Amino acid sequence: MAGSNFVDYVKIFFRSGKGGAGSMHFRREKFVPKGGPDGGDGGRGGHVILKGNRNLWTLLHLRYTKHLFAGNGESGGKQQSTGAAGNDIIVEVPLGTVAKNAETGEFMAEITEHGQTLTLLRGGRGGLGNTHFKTATNQAPRHAQPGEEGIEMWVILELKILADVGLVGFPNAGKSTLLSVVSAAKPEIADYPFTTLTPNLGIVGYHDNQSFVMADIPGIIEGASEGRGLGLRFLRHIERNSVLLFMVPSTSNDVKKEYSVLLSELEAYNPELLDKPRVLAVTKCDLADNKLRTILQKKMPDIPRVFISSHTGEGIQVLKDLLWQQLNRQNPPFADEWN
Repeated sequence: MAGSNFVDYVKIFFRSGKGGAGSMHFRREKFVPKGGPDGGDGGRGGHVILKGNRNLWTLLHLRYTKHLFAGNGESGGKQQSTGAAGNDIIVEVPLGTVAKNAETGEFMAEITEHGQTLTLLRGGRGGLGNTHFKTATNQAPRHAQPGEEGIEMWVILELKILADVGLVGFPNAGKSTLLSVVSAAKPEIADYPFTTLTPNLGIVGYHDNQSFVMADIPGIIEGASEGRGLGLRFLRHIERNSVLLFMVPSTSNDVKKEYSVLLSELEAYNPELLDKPRVLAVTKCDLADNKLRTILQKKMPDIPRVFISSHTGEGIQVLKDLLWQQLNRQNPPFADEWN
């Protein structure tokens, strides 16, 4: 997924269709010169509808779309014929898309399943024809309802990536390298901070042709929840991950402290993130000698953990097993083995 093609935020002006006017018509035929009212109802205005599409990964196709208008309903006709409904606007979006009112920030809709449809803005109702207003004392009503106006609104569409496992760590923790090793994804890898500027997805193969999706989120820094660095922009992608894989390099001065800082940033952004299953991977273990490894083992947070090296392959299978068990809501023992 090329960084320039990853779009996870768009702002669009939507307008649903206006309802058609009801008809004020009277039956007039050769042998019925003074027939009663027979005006039909107006058609409803077109809806603005969101539809989930699992084949879309970003909002790129909507990047340059600024206005989308649904069709207006047609007016009613004679012989109580109802006007045609306005054409709906169906906007296909990737799974994990959230719609918000751009002015108030109010949540409007959320798409999480393929083929799921949600009406974002309803079209205006069609007006009633004059046949509805006939009474015993008013046999020839000379009025009909106008169509209801449509709804117009600026809407923000935000993508929150749907993935089984989300990688959480500071820049240069080895997240992109791990993703490239366990999947076919080819994220940019370099020995400097913020190499990853957009989320990357990879499918991780497991036993018996099973698999799960892993997401590499751009590195978090201390203060990300307050808007520092790139973290705030991408923290929302972590909300949709089933399991959070924290990654701290073995070269860190204090693995437990670094993990605590990452956890604090997630809690400050959204306390509900702490309810997700968590796993710790101590990375770059090929750089740690036996003495350092012994010290690290004594200073680990009390969560499932594994020591890995993406370069040598050490601990990678143990990590897959641990993640698979967590995804299936099991409670495996700590994976402290160095293999």
